Amino acid sequence: MMRGILPGSSDFARAIVMPNLVPPVVTGAQAAAYRDRILAALPDGQDFTPLMTLYLTEGTDPDDVAAAHASGLITAVKLYPAGATTNSDSGVRDFRNVIPVLERMAEIGLPLCVHGEVTDREIDIFDREAVFIDRVLAPLRRDLPELRIVMEHVTTADGIDFVKSQDRNTAATFTVQHLVLSRNDMLVGGIRPHFYCLPILKRDRHRAALRAAATGGDPRFFIGTDSAPHARHTKENACGCAGVFSAPVALGWLAQVFEEEDALAAFEGFVSRNGPAFYGRPVNTERTRLRRSPTPVSFPATLETGDGPVVVFDPGRPLHWHVID
Repeated sequence: MMRGILPGSSDFARAIVMPNLVPPVVTGAQAAAYRDRILAALPDGQDFTPLMTLYLTEGTDPDDVAAAHASGLITAVKLYPAGATTNSDSGVRDFRNVIPVLERMAEIGLPLCVHGEVTDREIDIFDREAVFIDRVLAPLRRDLPELRIVMEHVTTADGIDFVKSQDRNTAATFTVQHLVLSRNDMLVGGIRPHFYCLPILKRDRHRAALRAAATGGDPRFFIGTDSAPHARHTKENACGCAGVFSAPVALGWLAQVFEEEDALAAFEGFVSRNGPAFYGRPVNTERTRLRRSPTPVSFPATLETGDGPVVVFDPGRPLHWHVID
């Protein structure tokens, strides 16, 4: 799978790499081994830097996290509430048990990337982000104001409002699919499994709020594609996987969103500057050019991998932007 999809990420010079493998990447040694596997699988000539993360568990060792950070190996730690998304069964159930790790992260300036949903079965799936903010994130932000937090793949106006209410150390990312689609696109006229992701697509009013925040020039908001490759047969079945594979077309669709919102001047900040600024990374020195085509751009419907074909994100409407170099 890795060898099949890495060429599809060639528009990006680096990426925050998620640790939810089986087994999960929970120690510095495992993160180093995963990084080496990625670099070994890169096609000749592809320049790509994986920014590694650790999977937060209730048994995570604060000293191991601090050592991995001090060595430059990891860029962040990822919080998955147990059962929230793909391969999250090892995630956190009792947040009190990870406070020592979070306190150490606040001391050393290591960001926490958050999958912001509760997993209680009685909570409606469309409300889980808002409930997570009230139950978990707001108290965490209050108790550890120095902890740098990225709310990844925010999907609601509630998440945007929370970030805007904070004076520092809080940011959020948006995916391509949450800026382009609403839940109607996934459910009306038949179920479209390749639009199914977690957090799930929300109402159109939330999509509109996301687009306004992404294109508004606020440096606390930046790209986070959450591009997730699953073989087609694991998506198109009675209990399909959550995840949208957008990497090969992400920049084109984002440029189109910014054009539609009359905000192309804010595009570079969203995709290339705001994220590095929050993570304390230098801005890339090389440049990428996109072009708007008067006729729709064609792109491969799938990428072939050793695990089977992976369907590339296609919302079923014309795409006019593409990377040219």
